[in-house]
Amino acid sequence: MPAATPVLLVSDHVAGAVYLLTVPDGAVAGRLTGRHLSEHAGFLALPGGRVACVDDRRGELLVLDPFAEQLVERTVPVAVPAEHLACDPSGRRLAVTTGLGKNSEPWSDLLTVVDLATGEAARVRTRAGEPGVTVLGGGDPLVVLRHREPGALAVHRFADLLGAPPGCPRVVPHAVLALPDDGHGDAYVPGPELVFAATSEGVHRARRTGDALTAEAVVPWGSSARGWYLRFDTRRQALWTTLRGGDPDPLRWPEWSNQAWRHELGTGRTLLTELGPGLVFRLALARRHTAFSRIHPDGDELILLDADGAARRFPLPGMDGAPRRGGTPWEGVQRRAVAASPSSDWIAVTRGGHGEVHIVDAETGQEAARPRLSTPLHHGGHLVLRVRNDGADGDPVGR
Repeated sequence: MPAATPVLLVSDHVAGAVYLLTVPDGAVAGRLTGRHLSEHAGFLALPGGRVACVDDRRGELLVLDPFAEQLVERTVPVAVPAEHLACDPSGRRLAVTTGLGKNSEPWSDLLTVVDLATGEAARVRTRAGEPGVTVLGGGDPLVVLRHREPGALAVHRFADLLGAPPGCPRVVPHAVLALPDDGHGDAYVPGPELVFAATSEGVHRARRTGDALTAEAVVPWGSSARGWYLRFDTRRQALWTTLRGGDPDPLRWPEWSNQAWRHELGTGRTLLTELGPGLVFRLALARRHTAFSRIHPDGDELILLDADGAARRFPLPGMDGAPRRGGTPWEGVQRRAVAASPSSDWIAVTRGGHGEVHIVDAETGQEAARPRLSTPLHHGGHLVLRVRNDGADGDPVGR
């Protein structure tokens, strides 16, 4: 497949299917079956257009190359259920944390580290919870776990973890930096070696100093709401999230407020854009736009923000089984996933339960194709859009 061709990987994690589509025509160029990918750990962009993800049923890390003749480049056994996935800036060293899976509370404390260059892997025990993870580069890479209750950034040397003896021994962090107890959302900016963690107080920032972290000023939300998710925008050198406000009761989800939050790392400026009520979660970063999908009983839409924060809105057809008033937006309902590449103007957004993917030109807002796949894309599925050398691997945290 030509290097400049955008491709889309689409996961139906319930049905156990992964599709490879060409963009913008939506033609199916490949398919994996029996692969139930972790929607929570998501897709991790690796150099050369490759992608890492975790098969939660088989307990395997998958390295996929959508531009090669064989889609699956490598598999490595890892502990599951996968909670978060990250790599160092080189894409060589990866870490997979475990968490809830289909359980009501965290029960697993296993962490897996993998060196793709040597094929080595090791599992250790850390602390049960829902830990986020970042992997810092350099001569001695570090694994930073973001824990909750009590909140902390726990720093481990990658080499120590990889060299752990068999039997999943318990490990003690080399250094610890305190956080509030409600952290959720992680980002890492490789150049200045900055780690970010989202809490109700704002975005906590820490800089690598040797084999430890030094706390820096907290970035305020600038709103009464908070973000639960962070993304590093490699093209615009900014952090993004969606601020969710209102009564946290899931039954009140149609009334939740949503704001796009962008913090420019160079200027320190923070921009807020109103997105409207309902369910907005993950976002996607295209060449000149940032894409959000908004679900609401009165109608769904795709929202595209340009570089100045101006929003354009495009209605999306409703979903059978969509979240309804009086119910929650999480249990047994259909949702949407959205994907983009920092070197492309194409946006993809799913129609959960219908097996459809809308492929949209962000410049014009026009839909180029709407492929219908052979499985329903339960819960909206999950997506990643890549161009071979698009720079998406500059964000080394799974999404």
